Amino acid sequence: MTDRFVLVPASYVYLLRDGAEGPEVLLQLRQGTPYMNGHWAAAAAGHVERGETAYDAARREAVEELGITDLELEFAFTMQRTQHADAIDERVDWFFTARSWTGKPRVVEPEKCAEIRWCRLDRLPEPMVPHEAHALAHLGSGAAYLTFGWEQQDRPRPAPRG
Repeated sequence: MTDRFVLVPASYVYLLRDGAEGPEVLLQLRQGTPYMNGHWAAAAAGHVERGETAYDAARREAVEELGITDLELEFAFTMQRTQHADAIDERVDWFFTARSWTGKPRVVEPEKCAEIRWCRLDRLPEPMVPHEAHALAHLGSGAAYLTFGWEQQDRPRPAPRG
């Protein structure tokens, strides 16, 4: 019998707006975290908790990390990723966007976030969390499924036609 791995699920929220020079996304600079410390990432993201949907996790993370509510979430795509190190590195991520919410985004967890910043989608800051840079590069592409970590397969997959 083949050993089965455990999938670690997470939800990501990209707040979007139209900036003076083009579309912008709100990003956070991670600080004091064991994963990708000092890298730019989604302003709100985190693990899906037991009994929670990916949508509910996205809404919860937006409140916990940015202090905003009433997000009008739009599903963007799912990403399956791996680092091939061990079973805990097998992950599935759900990416959502929002252009409407209640409240002004702010840093709610300063022990995990040095700052938040609106960034042009075509001029992302460095360094970015690698799989999130991959996700942002495909935002709006119509891809339903992305992979990351399988070098030859890291291509977007179009949504099935009904």
